[in-house]
Amino acid sequence: MIDFSEFYQQIAKSRLQHWLHCLPAQLHEWQKGQLHGDLPRWGRALRKLPPTNTNYVKLTDSVSIGRPDEISSGEQKKITNLLDQFHPWRKGPFNVHGIDIDTEWRSDWKWDRLAPHISPLKHRYVLDVGCGSGYHLWRMRGAGAKMAVGIDPSPLFLCQFEAIKHFSNGYQGIQLLPLGIEDLPELNAFDTVFSMGVLYHRRSPIDHLMQLKAQLCDGGELVLETLVIEGDENQVLVPGDRYAKMRNVWFIPSSAALVNWLKKCGFENIRVVDEGKTDLGEQRRTQWMRNESLADFLDSKDSNKTIEGYPAPIRTIIIANKPVDPQNTSLEAHYE
Repeated sequence: MIDFSEFYQQIAKSRLQHWLHCLPAQLHEWQKGQLHGDLPRWGRALRKLPPTNTNYVKLTDSVSIGRPDEISSGEQKKITNLLDQFHPWRKGPFNVHGIDIDTEWRSDWKWDRLAPHISPLKHRYVLDVGCGSGYHLWRMRGAGAKMAVGIDPSPLFLCQFEAIKHFSNGYQGIQLLPLGIEDLPELNAFDTVFSMGVLYHRRSPIDHLMQLKAQLCDGGELVLETLVIEGDENQVLVPGDRYAKMRNVWFIPSSAALVNWLKKCGFENIRVVDEGKTDLGEQRRTQWMRNESLADFLDSKDSNKTIEGYPAPIRTIIIANKPVDPQNTSLEAHYE
């Protein structure tokens, strides 16, 4: 069982305190109803992780926790074997006491692309929707965020996050919750909301954009990263049964069409800050992710196409702001 009581205490005296009217009950119901067959095994692996003591938590240009010389070679081997119980590791990389968790995605590359374009995160409350194992949450804290909260309904990602956090010696201001965006009330409390690699999995992308907007405080910033296709403002791909072997891909718009969707949802100051084809070096198989990866999803004779014949993945980063409500006189409360 994951204990969220410390997180409740952290937000009780913050602008997120109104979340407590529903969050504990939601997480209690999640834990009571969680039937994933591997969860008991992951729970045992979490409990077997040995205690370590370190003050080394480096988050500015990587996620590195603990030094190799703080544990014995035997402990390092034990930790490596236990962390491998959480295979597949998709988002990262992480380094824990000298153990390199070389994940499928080089999520640090994505962070390096977007970081120069976003508003400084110092003292901000940040939400990462569909955060995976929480790699970017650590980078957000490293960039100075006061509170970095991630949501992702996958129990595996929660266990991976808890495994990394186990070694951080009580590091605070960061939490992953096993929830989807549809589980959140309209908090209107976060200075920055990230949605990365999520939009194309939503049956209703417009609803998703409105849900993201409902989590932002007035003037808050949305950082949206998603798949797109080339084309004008009217171009939207609706794949058949699968796209790059993924079943749950619904709509892939052009960047121009996505800008129009954001306008329709009431966002302002919308700008496309990055767009490019996904590199085979950014998403690939490793010893920590031994399943199929990007190379298996593309046409073996033409890397510009997916195995189904659709355009190969292009990813865009778009930044936009929630308008300031002139009737809201308490904006200063968002920057305590």
